[in-house]
This record gives sequence, structure tokens and C-alpha cells, in this order.
Amino acid sequence: MPISMLLNIARQSLLYRRGSMGLTVAAIAVSVFTLLGIEHVRHAATQSFNSTISGVDLIVGPRTSDINLLLTTVFRIGSPSQNMSWRSYQQLKDHQSVAWTIPISLGDSHRSFRVVGTESQFFKQFQYAQSRPLIFTQGHTFSDLYDVVLGAQVAQELNYKLNDKLVLTHGLAAISFHKHDAYPFRVVGILAATGTPVDNAIYVSLAGLDAIHQPTTHHNSEQSPLEPASISAVMIGLTSKLATFKVQREINAATSEPLTAILPGVALSQLWQMSRGLENTLHLMARLMLCASLLGLAAMLLASMRERRYELAVMRSLGASSGTIFILIEIESLCVSLLGILLGSLSVLAVITAAHDWVMVNYGVDIGLTTVSLHYLVTPFYVLFGAMLTGVVPAFYGCLKVR
Repeated sequence: MPISMLLNIARQSLLYRRGSMGLTVAAIAVSVFTLLGIEHVRHAATQSFNSTISGVDLIVGPRTSDINLLLTTVFRIGSPSQNMSWRSYQQLKDHQSVAWTIPISLGDSHRSFRVVGTESQFFKQFQYAQSRPLIFTQGHTFSDLYDVVLGAQVAQELNYKLNDKLVLTHGLAAISFHKHDAYPFRVVGILAATGTPVDNAIYVSLAGLDAIHQPTTHHNSEQSPLEPASISAVMIGLTSKLATFKVQREINAATSEPLTAILPGVALSQLWQMSRGLENTLHLMARLMLCASLLGLAAMLLASMRERRYELAVMRSLGASSGTIFILIEIESLCVSLLGILLGSLSVLAVITAAHDWVMVNYGVDIGLTTVSLHYLVTPFYVLFGAMLTGVVPAFYGCLKVR
């Protein structure tokens, strides 16, 4: 029997049973949507996480583990056990292979949000995602000793606006009895949302942060800039990527002060590996959903065999062989699967297109179509192969019924 005739018979048969077929297609589409969605988000989240900090070649801090230094400086989790001296920072800044530096000083907070002491260079050099720069939605960087710039999440939750005053507190506790009431800061800038830890921090100048901790009279912007005795860490950009490992070895082997230099990308990858258990669980759930929908496809085809007993008998009387009946049922199985794959794939693409900007702003994950992985393209073939396997049972059953 010509394949075109088999395709036409399969189409007419599926249209006749469009109610049960529609439910099966929907079940497969949901499974494909879940499987592809999880894989796409996982791949995009991995890329976005690994680029939480972009363009920084090295992060240098006091001697500690790579993960601990990364958590402290980039994610503001925990507190540095000790600081690095200002003298060491100056030596790094003057290194011939160093193009720019971003000093980081931690320790204070404001209403549970971390305060980061830094310099204006931070807003020019720090990048995230695929080399995206920080953008001011309002205001500008520091221009006075007691200026403060807010991350997007801080400004939103605390409802701060430009020129509002705020007071820093010593330490990281939610309730502190040591407030720097004598030195209020003025909001001069608010950053655009990035979906990264940048959104959850408050940024002040190193000089301003040091001024509020000095046991002297009130400082103002007309006085000479203050130099802190120490800082928590420093982010470094090098003149050449080829010098990265050489400079890292020099810093780690220095004897003047024990320091640790890490590659942010490598440390981020190590940190991401800790979430592999959650990834595997999501993959397992998606695959179980797919198996359930394919079993539903087999159940639909098996349930239709009794209704189609006379139909198949007529085909046999017209000369159709058992092999033809087998191929017909397999074609129906593949057609239902193809419809489910097409509907599920188009749904994933529609959601990615519609939610891309929202996800980027709120979670910092770039789920754009540029992050489509090879697995996304291979998955439909796995689904079709599974449909062929699950279609074998009803196909054999149909052949036996019409003997």
C-alpha cells in the first residue's frame, strides 16, 4: 500500500478520534514544554550565573578559599575574616600589568542591606551578563563625601528617591545600636535593575565610609581625601588576558602579605557545581512527565483498537498485510507525537520571547534565543524515538486482533 494512502488513512483515523487525540497531543506538548523549558532555563541560568561578574580578570583579597572570597565580594554573603592593607592595594594598582582596579570595602549595612565602599571606577568598569555595563536610571555617581548610590532593589523596597537622607549602621545585624547618626548620606544615584547582587547593595565612596569611622570631627568634601587603612578586596582588570595566570601566581606567592587571587569565572563554575543535585532532580521530573505522556499515547492507541477492529479487518480483506497495519499504527503514533512536539516547542519559543525582558530585569537570567543549546535541538528526536517504542505495543496488538 502506498505511503501516501497510509498517511491519508492515519489522518482520517486521528480526526475521527480527535477528542482523545487532542488530549494526548496536549499531554505530550506539556511534557515537551517542560523538558525544553527546564533545559533552556538551566542552560541560560548557567551562562548568566557564570557571568554574574563580567570583564573582571582577578579578584584579590586576604588569604582565604576561592569560594569564600567570591561569596564575600560578589554576592555579599558572609563577612571577610580579615582585610588586606591599603599598601598592598596600592602595589597592585601600580602593577605594570594592571589596567584598572575597583577597591571593595565591606562591614556596614542599612536596614539589612549591605553597604559597599568603593570608588566611581566601579560604575564604569563593573559589568555583568554578556559585558553589560551598569546604568543609572536616576542621578549620577559620587560627587561629594557623603553621597550614596542605591541598587535597584534597595530603592524599590525602601522607597528611596534622589536627595533622600539615610544613616548607615555598623555591622550586618538587622537591628544595630551603633548608628552613624552624625554622618547622614544623601542619595545621588539609583542604578537600573540587573538581576544580580548589585541590586541589593548600597554604594558609598571609600573616603565617606572611612570618614564615619574616624574618631574625629565631622569631615566634609573640602578636606583632603581620606585613605583607609585597609579594604576587604579589590577587583582587577589586566592590560592583557595572557598575563592573568602570571599575575595570579605572583599575588598568591607574595610574601609581604598573604593574599588570594582568584579567577571569577572559575570560582563561579565551582560554586554552580554545588547545585547539580537540584538540576538532576528537575531533569528527572521532566523525563518522568514525558514518559507518562508517551504511556498515555500508547493507552489511547490501545483503547482505540477495539473500536477499530472492524476497520482493520476490512483493510486486511482488501489485501493489507500485518506489516501494513503495524506501519499504520506507528504512523499515527508519530503524527500525534509530532503535533505535541510542535505545539510544545512553539509554546517555549513564545514564552521566551514574551518573558525575556521581565526575567532579565527580575532574575538577571538572559533566556534569549541566543542561549539555545544543542540539547534543545536533540530533544525532539528523543521524543519521536520514545513515541516509536511506545507505539510498538498497540501496533502488535492491532496486528494480532485482525488475524
